[in-house]
Amino acid sequence: MSPVVLPHTIHGSGPHRVIALHGWFGDRTSYAPLLDHVDGDRFTYATVDYRGYGEARNLEGHHTTAEIATDVLAVADHLSWETFSLIGHSMGGKAAQHILALAPQRVRALMGISPVPASGTGFDEDQWAFFSSAVDDPAVRRAIISRTTGDRLPTAWLDAMTRYSLTCSTTAAFSGYLRDWAGTDFHPQVKDSPVPTLIVAGAHDPELSAEVMRDTLLTWFPNSTLHVLQEAGHYAMDETPLALLAAVDDFLTAVDSPTRN
Repeated sequence: MSPVVLPHTIHGSGPHRVIALHGWFGDRTSYAPLLDHVDGDRFTYATVDYRGYGEARNLEGHHTTAEIATDVLAVADHLSWETFSLIGHSMGGKAAQHILALAPQRVRALMGISPVPASGTGFDEDQWAFFSSAVDDPAVRRAIISRTTGDRLPTAWLDAMTRYSLTCSTTAAFSGYLRDWAGTDFHPQVKDSPVPTLIVAGAHDPELSAEVMRDTLLTWFPNSTLHVLQEAGHYAMDETPLALLAAVDDFLTAVDSPTRN
């Protein structure tokens, strides 16, 4: 399928342009807790919905990170953004790596929030059975959200996250993206990229932990930094939005500094 300009929202008007990519359970509104506090004089953020999600629910697609990448590049072209930084949560982090693979010259900086590695997850048979059952079982979705945040967050929040995941994406998209982010491996295409990279891990996330990041992205990207949020699990945008935004702002300030260019 040909690339499409995905539904998107612009926040701020600053010179440093950032494209934000959401995770498996959310849509572009997932970044709202951060964007409420973004310095709009320094940054312009564009948040997007993938095919099958949010306002793009009715867009047909193959539901792969490669497709996300080509569609996001179409958004950047539509906005006349020749270069930009990328921030991606969970499977959005893998999509960000795919954009880097396709257009390395356009990416100023890469930021992953509990990102799925470009190599996939390496699920064993039992893990795959569990995660794939979330496609049709809300209870499994809730269990995944709870597990990846350390089984420590309020019931009402877990219920709300589960309900929203059921309404913000189609079953076909939810299932298709799972197969892709869990199973595909394109990490040789990004390995040794010099792009400045920030990896944020939540201390309460047992799946995409700091250890996983050290074994994957931190070994692939020589100009990378790991930041561990001690009070967060997998959903740092909800759990610790201001601490996350502070880490992102500090990183992008360093990217903009002449000493880093």
